[in-house]
Amino acid sequence: MKILITGVAGLLGSRLADWIIENTDNEVIGIDDLSGGYLNNVNPKVKFHNFNLLDYEKVDSVFEESNIDIVYHFAAYAAEGLSPFIRRYNYENNLLASINLINSSIKNGVDRFVFASSMSVYGNKYQPPFGEDLQQAPIDPYGVAKFSVEQDLKIAYEQHGLKYTIIRPHNFYGINQNIWDKYRNVLGIWMYQILNNQQPTIFGDGEQTRAFSYVDDSIIPFWNASQRDECIGETINLGGIKENSINEACNILIKVTGTDLKPLYLEQRHETKHAYSTWGKSVELLGFEHNIDLEEGLTKMWEWAKKQPNRNRFVWPEYELEKGIYEFWKK
Repeated sequence: MKILITGVAGLLGSRLADWIIENTDNEVIGIDDLSGGYLNNVNPKVKFHNFNLLDYEKVDSVFEESNIDIVYHFAAYAAEGLSPFIRRYNYENNLLASINLINSSIKNGVDRFVFASSMSVYGNKYQPPFGEDLQQAPIDPYGVAKFSVEQDLKIAYEQHGLKYTIIRPHNFYGINQNIWDKYRNVLGIWMYQILNNQQPTIFGDGEQTRAFSYVDDSIIPFWNASQRDECIGETINLGGIKENSINEACNILIKVTGTDLKPLYLEQRHETKHAYSTWGKSVELLGFEHNIDLEEGLTKMWEWAKKQPNRNRFVWPEYELEKGIYEFWKK
C-alpha cells in the first residue's frame, strides 16, 4: 500500500512512519513544511515532500503521482492556548489545510483516512473522563478547527464514501517531540527550560489534571485504525489511563532530570482545568495498551533530549491579536 503521513517530521508522524517501515512492506510518503518538525526525525526511506498543505496544487500532485491508499493526517499547529491570538493562522493551518487534504482524498479515491483530532473538542463543559459520545463544546479556536474537520469528514463519508476514523489523542509526549516551541507541549517546554538552567513554568496553581501518554503506546493503535473495518466511521479517544496534576508531572520530571530548579508559577491561562478521556473504546477497537508510565517515558525522552542540538527557541515575531494576551507572552 501507499501510505501518506502528514506532519511526518513531528512526534506522531515520524514514530508511525518508522514503525510502518520497520514492520510492514508498505511505502510511506510524507508531507511536512518543517515549521514545527525536523528533517532528522524523518526516516530516510520516506518519500518526503517539503511544503505546506495550504498549497492545494502540490497536495493534489502527490496524490496523483503516488496513488495513495491510506492517509494519516497529523499535521497541525497544536498551540491550543495561543490559538485565540493567532486565529487566522490557526484556521488556515488546522482547518483549511485539512480540507485540501480531504478534497484530494475524495478526488483520488483514497481508501481510508485517519485524522488526529484532539481532546480540546470537549472543552470545559463536562466532568472528566470525557467519553466519545459527548457533544463537542470547544472553548478555543484550536478546538473549533479540530471539531470542524471532524464534521467535514463525516459529511465526506456520507456524500462521497471517504472512509474515515477520527482519533482524539491527548497529551502524547516522547522522542522526536518539538521541545523548542515555547507555546506547546508542556513536558517538552519543561525539558528545554531545565536544559537551559531555567525554572520550569506552570500556569496557575498547577492543579490542572491531564493523562499523559508515551508516543510509542499509540503506534499500533494508529495502525489498527486504518486496518480494521470496525473502525470505519468511528471516533475514538486515545491516551493514558492515569491522570496526573501538572504539579505531579513537573515533580516527576524534576526527579528524572536530577535538577535543583523549582517550578515558577505564572498567571492562569484560559484552559480546561481537568481534562482526560475514557480509553475503553481504544482498547476494544484499536488494541491500545498503556505500557509506559510517566516516569519511565520521561526518562526515555530526557535521555534523548540531552543529545539534541541547542536549537534556537521558536518565538512568534508578532501576534494577530494583542488584546487579552498573557503577560508571559507579551513582547
